Amino acid sequence: MAVKLIANYSKRLGLPGYSSHQFSVSVETELNTTDDIAHEAERLYNNLQTNVDEQIRQTGFVPPHDYGMETPARQADTVQPVNVLPIARHCDWQCSPKQQELILKLIGENNLDKNDVEQLAKQRFRKSVPQLNKLEASGLIDLIIQQQLQDRKKKGGQR
Repeated sequence: MAVKLIANYSKRLGLPGYSSHQFSVSVETELNTTDDIAHEAERLYNNLQTNVDEQIRQTGFVPPHDYGMETPARQADTVQPVNVLPIARHCDWQCSPKQQELILKLIGENNLDKNDVEQLAKQRFRKSVPQLNKLEASGLIDLIIQQQLQDRKKKGGQR
């Protein structure tokens, strides 16, 4: 009676810019007896590991850090809500247009002082609001929302 032995080996490596690549190899063999299973499994594993490690060194295309990122829309192309206060319109925003719109909307709807929001960005990220990247802009949005929730709790508790 033949015994079928199937071995798989896979490796994934992280690359810059939230990219990764993966290589996987599978092999199937038949053994005549069960006496060799442990030895054959070890041999297959070592062979697969060696071959995957050799092949995965050839990374091929590695995207640059800004690959696939949206470029901010020009100010003339962006429609701003009527009740939004502008912040430093003289330069392009580094975050996504939707994040820019949300930051401006939060400032307008909550009657926030744009200078206070600018100071918050500089304290947290050492950048002005338009210079924030997507991750930093997301953090600023969270901070603004948290502050507004805290302010509402304080006002709601005082009667």
